[in-house]
Amino acid sequence: MSAGSLDPRGVRFTAALTSVILALGLVTGSWRVLAAQTVLFAMCAFIGMRLNPWGYVYRQTLQPRLSPVPETQREDPAPVRFSQGVGFVFTLVATVAYAAGWTSLGLVANAFALVAALLNAAFGYCLGCQMYLVLRRFAPAGLSTTDTR
Repeated sequence: MSAGSLDPRGVRFTAALTSVILALGLVTGSWRVLAAQTVLFAMCAFIGMRLNPWGYVYRQTLQPRLSPVPETQREDPAPVRFSQGVGFVFTLVATVAYAAGWTSLGLVANAFALVAALLNAAFGYCLGCQMYLVLRRFAPAGLSTTDTR
């Protein structure tokens, strides 16, 4: 892993706070709440994980009080960024649906995002990360420079 690898405890902390926001969106049906989460997902997925404000809170408050995570237990940021992109899609759909008055669609998209965040927060199971690994398995990696085809 590189120096940019992630502390899995920080990822779970972020998922827990994300779950709270998504639950609030589900209870209120507020497109504004979901829009805020959509922006957070977009920043992490398309710009970088260091922009996550919950990750910053974790790094400043909790991480210094915990023992370091061995390098072998740290997470590659690519699957996590992909999962943030998946969350972005679901919360974008929920935001637009709530704003347009399509409450049922908003509830379903919001609920799917919430379930994924809760799985990560409670059990450390990142659904989007698993999707990333499956897609990588089936996506062509490209030809190596030593391939003579």
